[in-house]
Formats: sequence, C-alpha cells, structure tokens
Amino acid sequence: MAQILDIVALRSLVAVADCGGFHRAAATLRISQSAVSQHVRRLEKVLGRAAVERQGRAAVFTTEGQALLGEARRILTAHDEALRRLIGPGRPSITVGATEHAADLILPAVTAALPGHQVRFRIDRTRRLDAAVDRGTLDLAVHLAEASSVDGIPVGALSLTWYAAAGWQAPPGPAVPLVAIEEPCVLRRRAVAALSANGRDPYVVCDSGYVAGVFDAVRAGLGVALMATAASTPDGLIERPELPAVAPAAVSLRIRAGADPQLAEAVQQGLRAVLSPA
Repeated sequence: MAQILDIVALRSLVAVADCGGFHRAAATLRISQSAVSQHVRRLEKVLGRAAVERQGRAAVFTTEGQALLGEARRILTAHDEALRRLIGPGRPSITVGATEHAADLILPAVTAALPGHQVRFRIDRTRRLDAAVDRGTLDLAVHLAEASSVDGIPVGALSLTWYAAAGWQAPPGPAVPLVAIEEPCVLRRRAVAALSANGRDPYVVCDSGYVAGVFDAVRAGLGVALMATAASTPDGLIERPELPAVAPAAVSLRIRAGADPQLAEAVQQGLRAVLSPA
C-alpha cells in the first residue's frame, strides 16, 4: 500500500484535538504552528478529504477527521507499547499543564525540578487545565489561582508589568487604550480595575486568545498591556512604570489524584524558587 500514516503527523493531529487548536498543540509539542498544520495536511492528503476545519480560533474535526483521530489514538498506543516492549520503558514521563503567562519562567523551573523524567507540557487556559486534571490527562497544572474555581497549592505569585511599544504615547485625557487576553482573564480585569481606580478610563482596543497576540498588538502601538513580568523585556517593548502598580497574581498548583507525591513536591519547590512570594 503506497499511503502511509506518519507517526509524527498523527501525534500532531491528536495534540490538536487534546489541546483545542493548532497554536496550543504547537506549544505543547514544542514545534511551530506551521509544522503542525503541515502534519495535518499530510494526513488529509492520505485521507483524500479534510480532517480539521478552522472556525474562528477553534479547530473543528470533520466526520472523517473524527474517524482518523480514533485510528490515530489506537496506532500511537500500539506504537508506544511496542517501543516499551522492545527497548524498555525509558525515562518515566509526567505531563504538566501551565498557564501561558510567564511560561518562559515556569517551564524551565518544572523541567529542572524533574531530572531523569520525560516532561511533557500542555499550555492552555486555566479552565481547560482544571478539566484535564479532573480527567486524569494531566498530572500537574500550574495556573493563576484567581482564574480557578478549584483550590490548589499556593506556590508563589507572578509579578505584573505594564508594557508598551517604544515611543508609544498615551492619548490626551483620561482614556487609556488597553490590549488584553480575551475574557475570562485575571490580568485583563486587574488592568481595568487599576486604571479605573486611578481616575483613568481604560477601554480594550484589541483582545487576543494568546499572549503572543497581545505582544504583537502592543508592538504595533495599539495600546498598553498588563502582563506577567517577562524574564527579559520582550523585543520591541518597554516597561511603563508610571502606570499604576498592580499586586502580583497568585499562582497555584493542582495535582491529579494518584500522582506521585514526591514529584509534586519537587515541582512545588522548583516553582517557589523562581516565583515571587505570594
């Protein structure tokens, strides 16, 4: 048979389904979004029809795509079990979910806390991370405490910074154009509250589903954004300390029932070492 269902492409397809879209799948797999798209197109070429359709920001599986997804899960399970039988279990694996805010700080800290383990990440919004922990598809989840309806273990806080494009000037008067993550978003609400409490009149000029989209809009000079303080100032942006200070956002850790408590403790300690005190 000439057609082949490529294992790498099948992993990308499953990641699109599990993560809720191409962008989050790319972040989880640590490859580019264009690579994920190419993998799906490769499978669609074999299938001879569309498997995934974009509807706004959402990725919707067609009937044929759902059938392919089921086969992909079975193939990957058989493939991974065969590898374990042939070459042994390898490093133990753990799957960790994280908020996109300060991922450049959180992901290295978690990886360093788990030497000898294969760490897989899923970057997503808090409500989806909570649902994944409840389903048992995530071992641990790190997110903003205010965004969750479920109590977690406090591990510190993210300091917050106002960012704007170099040379950006606020318009005259009290109005302040704001760029923010789409609702529901803790930092968006905090930004609006802080500006309003200081006699300003904030209005959202642009919202985005992702941190990268917020930074792109700010670089374009559309407005200011309140974001988790980056490890280094993002390219093309400057801090705006004259805007009202906002208290750090508490970060919590959720642990799947039955997860190894020693690993969870290691992650807690690793996060506390890099996060601000709560």
